[in-house]
Amino acid sequence: MLNRFMSAALLLLLSSAPALAHATVKTELGSSESALAAYEVYRLNVPTEKAVATTAVRVLIPQGLTVSRFLVQPGFTRTVKTNEAGLITEVTWQGRIAPQEFGRFYLQAHNPAAPTSLVWKVYQTYADGSVVAWDNTEVGYPASVVTVR
Repeated sequence: MLNRFMSAALLLLLSSAPALAHATVKTELGSSESALAAYEVYRLNVPTEKAVATTAVRVLIPQGLTVSRFLVQPGFTRTVKTNEAGLITEVTWQGRIAPQEFGRFYLQAHNPAAPTSLVWKVYQTYADGSVVAWDNTEVGYPASVVTVR
């Protein structure tokens, strides 16, 4: 009886593991909440979930968030897109995250002054040309959300 229970628990754990490993954005300290109008460091965590390397990570900056700087990520080049006001709207890091590894990218930003949910849409490109969209467009591929209050 105990062996059946342990086998069932292990099967459940293994079958749910891919759903737990996805691109996430949290505060530097790992929270999904941040303060109104605060200056915050956000971290983007991106695991490689395929047998080929991740070669690019693109994140859309949530509306109302003002990005001011980035932590240097050795081995990666960073490009940004800005709007007509000069605010950063998108960031792409290009480099290599091997299978069974993860990359972590940091950015500093000023939070909105009004309560909101920051929805982080992340697009992960693999060496085989495939792109995984962590943007809520497909079940099992959620965008990260940080609540500002």
